[in-house]
Amino acid sequence: MPQPRSGTDEAQICLAELSSAGADFSALPDIAPQEGCFARNSVQVARVGGDMGSRLQVSGLSRVSCPTARSFAAWVRYGVDRAARQYLGSPVVRIETFGSYSCRNVAGSSRRSAHSRAEAVDVSGFVLADGRRITLVQDWNGGTASERQFLRVVQESACKRFGTVLGPEYNAAHADHFHLESGRGSFCR
Repeated sequence: MPQPRSGTDEAQICLAELSSAGADFSALPDIAPQEGCFARNSVQVARVGGDMGSRLQVSGLSRVSCPTARSFAAWVRYGVDRAARQYLGSPVVRIETFGSYSCRNVAGSSRRSAHSRAEAVDVSGFVLADGRRITLVQDWNGGTASERQFLRVVQESACKRFGTVLGPEYNAAHADHFHLESGRGSFCR
């Protein structure tokens, strides 16, 4: 009968899988629990592997849990980069984020946000190889038909990889980004 894996084994497996997915990252020390906030098995991500062997820069992702980073990297490769090539005719070269870890509550509540555990990423835009910059705040409703479709396709793709995905149609607080949160469930708005 197989023995259960320790937390350290799970962490090492995640780091190995993130590396084999083509990510450039640095493992970070844990942040001990304080005020209900902590970060375990976290990484700083600089690049992720794109479709067709490309490498995509990631801005602002200075501390994110490894499992969340692994889901993010798979989403970028199979959901974002492929959709950009299909709908916009150009690969993505950079994903812009507002980051991950932040010791804070869910807006308007006393409940801690997934950001307080480094288990959420806020994605604000995409830079393409042809120089275009597609942002949620400008292009969700104001972009070309293909840019709007691209953003909706990548949100739908995120809903297959993350437990919670919030975007511009959820509320005004998410008008400028996708909130991608690890976990079970399927809350996609």
